[in-house]
Amino acid sequence: METAVPKISDFPTGEENTAYAQYFSGKSWLAPLTANKDLNVPINNVTFEPGSRNNWHSHTGGQILIAVGGAGYYQERGKKARRIESGDIVEIAPNVEHWHGAAPDSWFSHIAITANPQTNENQWLEPVSDEQYAEAVK
Repeated sequence: METAVPKISDFPTGEENTAYAQYFSGKSWLAPLTANKDLNVPINNVTFEPGSRNNWHSHTGGQILIAVGGAGYYQERGKKARRIESGDIVEIAPNVEHWHGAAPDSWFSHIAITANPQTNENQWLEPVSDEQYAEAVK
């Protein structure tokens, strides 16, 4: 069954994020928003279906998330999860293990900005278990 992706922000949804599907529970879509490589500021809109989230991971150069539609969650390892909605900004320091994704009952989109892109690398870790997710969103 095909999932119709609703329009929840003014930004494009892009294509299904098959290149990174192995690092997600549920489906996501990715829309690159910048193309000028000379600027060296990768910015993408990421859209998550309800309940979808990425694995625990970190970025060696950090990341900034700007929520632009729906409702989601952000959690740093060892801390309580934070509900994020349109207009919320999350600043993620380098090497902080975290995950982010949609609320169980809402689509969610955020703009992801790669900080320090010249040296930033993702470190993908284990999936967020269903039990961890349920505890985070209750």
